[in-house]
Order: sequence, then structure tokens, then C-alpha cells
Amino acid sequence: MGCLSTLLVLFSLAFASFSSAEISSQVGICYGQLGNNLPIPKNSVDLIKGLKAKRVKIYDTNPQILEALKGTNLQVSVMVPNELINNISTNQTLADQWVKNNVVPFYPHTMIRYLLVGNEILSSPPNTTWFNLVPAIRKIRFSVKKFGLGKIKIGTPLAIDMLESSFPPSNGTFRSDISEKVMKPLLHFLNRTKSFFFIDVYPYFAWAAQPTVINLDYALLDSKNITVSDPGSGLVYTNLLDQMIDAVYFAMKRVGYPDVRLFIAETGWPNAGGMDQIGANIYNAATYNRNVIKKFTAKPPIGTPAKPGVVVPTLLFALYNENQKPGPGTERHFGLLYPNGTNVYGIDLSGKTPESEYKALPRARNNEPYKGKIWCVVGRNANASELGGAMSYACGQGNRTCDEIRPGGKCYNPNSLVSHANYAFSSYWSQFKSSGGTCYFNGLTIPTKKDPSYGSCKFPSVTL
Repeated sequence: MGCLSTLLVLFSLAFASFSSAEISSQVGICYGQLGNNLPIPKNSVDLIKGLKAKRVKIYDTNPQILEALKGTNLQVSVMVPNELINNISTNQTLADQWVKNNVVPFYPHTMIRYLLVGNEILSSPPNTTWFNLVPAIRKIRFSVKKFGLGKIKIGTPLAIDMLESSFPPSNGTFRSDISEKVMKPLLHFLNRTKSFFFIDVYPYFAWAAQPTVINLDYALLDSKNITVSDPGSGLVYTNLLDQMIDAVYFAMKRVGYPDVRLFIAETGWPNAGGMDQIGANIYNAATYNRNVIKKFTAKPPIGTPAKPGVVVPTLLFALYNENQKPGPGTERHFGLLYPNGTNVYGIDLSGKTPESEYKALPRARNNEPYKGKIWCVVGRNANASELGGAMSYACGQGNRTCDEIRPGGKCYNPNSLVSHANYAFSSYWSQFKSSGGTCYFNGLTIPTKKDPSYGSCKFPSVTL
């Protein structure tokens, strides 16, 4: 496992410290809404209760959801949208108005406890929002105090790409472009206001980037005899999550704020994905999430090697498989529930259900990388009225991407929308997968191992 360094810079994660008496260790859930087939908020809240969640995070201030959460004992986290950060950072009146309109009407009957300003802002390309983040956070806190919402803590969730170095954990370092101008002021604010450092941490992505280097059981918190030693600190790690958390702790310590409390705002494992996405299956998702629950609800608290015995409040991502999330197939398959409200696998966020009571899990079939060619074609339930626009996009992005489906081209016949779209999507993916292009197109496409080529018409492919 000696080569984990590069990998964890990209995907590793976070941690901090605090007294176990201050906060419940029960695990919560992230309630994303990027689906066109999800239950109404009232039914969703009932499902969240059925999972025995203690907390719920939403990615906005959806009034229907906040209304449905009234009178429950669920601690709620709400979010200021990214696009308002720049304006709020210089306008206290706007901050006051936003809090008055979006938070005050529901407080205290809805137990809003965390107000997050933006989502993973530092993962976007360099822009002024980075440096307006902390000023916006300060103004939102001023508004919260002004309206007497004293129990609400203010923060912002950051992804692990805030780290420049993360392996070994004792070498954890914030990126040089944000360390002084963003991280220090942010941690100063969180320390002064006794808030949390909210972090999104996904061992799945770290493992999937180097599955031959990182042991799968180590990533799933399921390792019985695999350990990784940190030569700098002398600490010994038995799972990747602890390793990633402590990298952030050491980065915080490096800039002078070792004791800001950590809150894992997102973690999880996908239950499915494209055939090019290794290890995304129900067995691994259930194993990881159950182990996370076991770890963070343990009494007394376990903590991490660098911070033993501390409570780390944690939210699993996500409540549902969300069919409108963009990106690779895994993005639409992090749910604990299907959109019809049934469990993808048995899970109890309170940690009280013994493993023996769960049904047997289906065997994992994609823990080894698929080797071979794959194509990107129109999915079975694709909306035909949307294909033309998606095909135009694919054809407009690359160098001669769609030449073969123009009149006279080898793939022009049969001259049908689906046939041409199959070629366009495969050609686009072949050109752009290496630079982040996906086989998604707003849910119209799927990857396939079946070669759609015919006669002299040869479809471009991606080789894994």
C-alpha cells in the first residue's frame, strides 16, 4: 500500500476533535432531490424515520421538506446555494433577507441545527467564490444571531481535494492556493464559533482509482489483518477511512487549528454503476455503510488513531438513488433506498440491528476491473424527443465526431435517429472519456459490451 499518496491527494478525507458528551453519535442521512421519481417530502420523512436516522441534510431550504420535518426529532442541516455566495459576501442585507425568508419561518419547530454555506466550493476551478466563502459565512452567522437562532451552527462542506498531500496521514497538507487565504480564516471562524469542520469523504473513489494498490477490505472497513503504518507519526491504520480522516486532522494541525471538531457531511459507497466502474455493487455498499454505522455509533466512541475516543457525527449519502444526477453511473446509485421507498439492502442507522438479522447480500461480481471494449448507446427507456439535442451536443464537441453518420458516411444507413445517436454517443465517449466525458447524456444512454458495429460501419469504442 506504499503508493497511496497520489491517490489520497485526490480523494482522501477529513477529521477533527471534540468531547463525546457534546453530541449524539447516531448517524444521519443526506436527502438529495435530483430525481423525477422520488416520493413526496412527507413520505420521505417517514422513510427517514424508518431508517432510524438522527439527522438529515438537504441541499437547499425546500419549504415542503422543512414543513414535513416539523415536530420530528430529526436534527436538520440546510444549505445556502453556491450561486449566492459572492453576493452575500458583500451584502449583509441580502444575508439577513435570505435567513429571514428561508430559515426563520421554520425555526424552532423544525430542528434546524446546521446551516451550510455552499457545497464543495473549493472543488470548482479557481474563481472569486473561493475567497468570498468565509466573508459570506460570517455574514450568515451575523444574520442567524440577529434573528435569535442561537442553536444553529454555521459551516461549509469541503471535499478531500482541499488537500495537496494526504499520505502518509501525518503529511496531510492543505493546497497551497487555499491554505492561507481560505483554510486558515475558515478554521479560525469554526474554532471561534465552536462549529464543525464539515467534510465529504469517500474511500470508494480512492480505492477505485487504485484498486490494485489499496486492498478492498481495507477500504470497506472490513479488513481483519491488513494494516498501514505511518512512519511520521508511528500510528497504525486498519482502514482507509481513518487514514483519510487523520490526513485532514494533520493538515488542520499544520495551520494551527488541531481542535476544531469534525463532522462528516457525506460518506457512502455506490450500489451500482457503469461496467467501467469497479466495485460499485450492493454487497460492497451494504458492507461499507454498515461498518461506518458500527464505527461511529460505538460506545465508548472509537475515534481514529490520531484522535482516539472522539465522536465524529456522520451523514451517509444518500437517501435515494437519484436518476437525474449527472456524471458516471455511480452518481445515480448511492441510495439506501430505491425511489419507490424499498431498501436497496437492509440497514439501520442507529446501529442496533445485529448483522445476523439482515438478509444475505448478493455476491459482488465487479470487484475486478472489466477488460475489453465498451460502447455508449441509447438506453431502453430513453425519451426520443430528447435524443436530437443530445446527439447535436455530442457531434458538436469533437473533431469529426459524427462524420460517418453524415450523408455518404459508412454509418449513415440505416438513416434513423437511434442508429445515428448510438454512433454519436459512442464516438463522443471514445474521444472524451480520458478527459472526463461520460456515457450519460441526461440519462439517455448506457454503456454496453455488445459491439453495435455492422458491415463497414465500425463504431468507436472505449477500451478498459
